Amino acid sequence: MTDILGKWQQPQGQPFPGLWFEFRADGTFEAALEEMSITSGGTYSAQNGQIDIDQTRHTLGLLGKFQGLYAIEGDTMIMTLSDPGGPRPKSLDSKNRRIYKKIA
Repeated sequence: MTDILGKWQQPQGQPFPGLWFEFRADGTFEAALEEMSITSGGTYSAQNGQIDIDQTRHTLGLLGKFQGLYAIEGDTMIMTLSDPGGPRPKSLDSKNRRIYKKIA
């Protein structure tokens, strides 16, 4: 799980540029898309390229469990998450594929 720790942000060219996730060692995360005043948080677990997120707070009420996949190479992370409550994507190239750059 240590490879995912830190703050990751979608760069320009992604669907939500500026959206960031901060994954902490205690199994919690925070996320925000500041230009739209959206914040969220909850818990997560990640290992062997799989991530499970339980979003318990969200400005717009988008709550629930998200299953996903991730891969990290250097300062770049590819993450793809299910729709809330949906099955884990079968590959990193699913419809919700997003690229993030490590910023902290």
